[in-house]
Amino acid sequence: MEAVLTHLRGAIERGEYAIGDKLPSEAELCRRLEVSRPVLREALRALQVMGLTVSRTGKGTFVVANTVEDPTFGDYAASDLLEVRRHVEIPVAGYAALRRTPENLDRLAHLLDRMERETDTTAWVAMDTIFHIAVAEASQNPVFRRVIEEIRDALARQSAFLNELGGRREQSNREHRAIVEALIDGSEHDAVEAMSHHLDRVETTLTSIVRPERTVSPAEGGPQA
Repeated sequence: MEAVLTHLRGAIERGEYAIGDKLPSEAELCRRLEVSRPVLREALRALQVMGLTVSRTGKGTFVVANTVEDPTFGDYAASDLLEVRRHVEIPVAGYAALRRTPENLDRLAHLLDRMERETDTTAWVAMDTIFHIAVAEASQNPVFRRVIEEIRDALARQSAFLNELGGRREQSNREHRAIVEALIDGSEHDAVEAMSHHLDRVETTLTSIVRPERTVSPAEGGPQA
């Protein structure tokens, strides 16, 4: 899927598919790129998240931009989502370290164990959002939980995007483990630092996907079968 996405994104950025152009049909792209339809559809969804294309029911996929500016996850732009997460989840982690109950810690530890064993990305992404809600619950402030609940769908979409294109799952598990350990220790400082590091890594991975370093010549061919 990453190879297909890289190929299509490169074609759009080079102007092979100009703004307003309709991409070839799924059947045609599958034939040209020698990939299955599910793989192609994942790549097409990623192009939409990046803001390069839109899908029009019954008409096909059309190019609407030739550069990636700010991916959108659900109702929210990635930059807006990260800004809010930094202002909410970092202090929330600190409050959680000071206020967490044994029940909160048990839930987080159990959830983290499941996440570390999980191999299915869809199931892991669902637990990822639950993890962040559980940290908010540990702060003992229902408003914080409500805020995270509001952006839950966007968090899930972003998580799936980063895991599919950035291989974030194992790294996220380690970062989540550090957050939980700080909560167990009751260290506000360590919890704030752990959550800050987690969000820093999210931003770094997102940036590497949205604005990758160009190491391959544009003239080179598409994905290999």
